[in-house]
Amino acid sequence: MTGRHSVNNGMVAIMAAEHCGVSVADACAALSTFPGVKRRMEVVGEVMGITVYDDFAHHPTAIATTLQGLRKKVGSARIIAVIEPRSNTMRLGAHKDSLAPSVTAADQVIWYQPAGLDWDLSPVIAASAVPSVVLDSIEGIIEKIVREAQPGDQVLIMSNGGFGGIHRKLVQALQG
Repeated sequence: MTGRHSVNNGMVAIMAAEHCGVSVADACAALSTFPGVKRRMEVVGEVMGITVYDDFAHHPTAIATTLQGLRKKVGSARIIAVIEPRSNTMRLGAHKDSLAPSVTAADQVIWYQPAGLDWDLSPVIAASAVPSVVLDSIEGIIEKIVREAQPGDQVLIMSNGGFGGIHRKLVQALQG
């Protein structure tokens, strides 16, 4: 598991276990075997050296900590972040001013502009220090990644929903 939030969650689990009478050593041993949960940096597939992840990150703080955790894990490998602003607060634009700074640990960002989003993602792109694009179709996102991804790349897809099945579709497209 990666990210500061995972460390914090683990620490709280150890403290809660100790409060219930479990020794810290036993709690740490149990936590070290924890496989993680679905949609939290879940590896969906690895194709031709390209790793595709699914993560539930759905607001700037979660996006930033998830990307920072992946960066620590993969070092200088290229990270391509694909973000669907799907949560209610994201759809309303409540976080739009803090989105550009949240992706600084990525090397490239693809923002999905779905139909019905109540605001335009262009200002986020303009404010980003990371090369970013806005695409309005899942097929377009997949085509871009298939065309540009290279062995060693880490493709991190972040959304609090199913994102139109993009995870599996991308893995299938990368398989050719």
